[in-house]
Amino acid sequence: MIVLKSMDKIITDEKKIDELLSRGVEDIIVKEDLKKDLMSGKQLRIKLGIDPTGVKIHIGRAVPLRKLREFQRLGHQVVLIVGNFTAQVGDASDKTEKRPMLTRAEIDQNLKDYKSQISKILDISKTEFVYNNDWLSKLTFGEIVTLAECFSVQQMLARRNFKDRYEGGVEISLREFLYPIMQGYDSVAVKSDVEIGGNDQLFNLKAGRIIQEQYGMKKQSIMTSSMLEGTDGRKMSTSWGNIISIVDDPHTMFGKVMAVHDDLIIKYFLLCTDISLESIKEIEDELKGGANPRDIKMKLGVELVKLYHTEKDASLAKNSWVETFSKGGIPDNILEIHTEVEKEIIEVLIENKIVSSKTDWRRLVEDGAVADEDGVVLKDAKEKARNVILKIGKKRFVRIMVK
Repeated sequence: MIVLKSMDKIITDEKKIDELLSRGVEDIIVKEDLKKDLMSGKQLRIKLGIDPTGVKIHIGRAVPLRKLREFQRLGHQVVLIVGNFTAQVGDASDKTEKRPMLTRAEIDQNLKDYKSQISKILDISKTEFVYNNDWLSKLTFGEIVTLAECFSVQQMLARRNFKDRYEGGVEISLREFLYPIMQGYDSVAVKSDVEIGGNDQLFNLKAGRIIQEQYGMKKQSIMTSSMLEGTDGRKMSTSWGNIISIVDDPHTMFGKVMAVHDDLIIKYFLLCTDISLESIKEIEDELKGGANPRDIKMKLGVELVKLYHTEKDASLAKNSWVETFSKGGIPDNILEIHTEVEKEIIEVLIENKIVSSKTDWRRLVEDGAVADEDGVVLKDAKEKARNVILKIGKKRFVRIMVK
């Protein structure tokens, strides 16, 4: 059911609208139409769907949320769809193999803290917060058949990930073909004027336009945002463990930022902070002029921690990192472990009771909680032992020495 909110004053400042339509934006369908609508003074309904596939929202998922906030600040109505039905099906947009179905219990567990996390970015009091189980679970088989008629198997198999899987003999579930139909129907249910998503979502976003047309509605505009790479350089993904969560504690968040690849620094400033475009250009010029990327990443870390915590937290996190890694703030009584033969680091640590299990070690590595004396975060849980000082968590230090 649609809940009507009181209309805010619509801002039609062309400079703000142009930045909204360009910063971190990959593509817009159709840009001229959307700009015309934004300049008209009409309040638009801006849709974003989020499937609760994990407990924590990471800063990659925060990119479209931050774009929603820009629309919200211009007075438009944000409609946030929590995909408590579609999460059971699973979006195959970026998957190289069949995505497992989530149970309702898993989805409910993931949802527990979603609203409080999203409130770190959006004004929840001005956000329509809806759940697509409310309408998708009520569709009849006949209605689903009618919706399925809007698409062909050839269209589905032409999608890059499905094409690769089909040609490689990797199983594709019929259920996965239903996902874009469901996401498209969401646009009908909430009467969407604009839908936002990552550029890997383009097929699903276009499905909304097709299904709206089927229902005799005006086709929504589409805005795709640039995808954010994680700490290992791949697309940021909960399943890959390369995320920076918006609820990470300040020290963890800052440490993970320091592990980001140098060539992603500007992209992170652009997509993940409120720094002005003029300031980002100055930072880019600094890097081109030979500035140490580590120093620029410290600025990035401060900006990111400030967004989700406080300025004081950001300062403390930076100082702690500098003390530990830049100024050699390593305890004098550090534990030394000697190993005669080359082993994986995890084997050495378990043998010496530094960590309890391989599962515990993998969790620490995935959380970005292990770094060397240079502040470089360990990314490979199976890395071979080497001569190194490791900081594990906030307080544990160990020196590994390999003969």
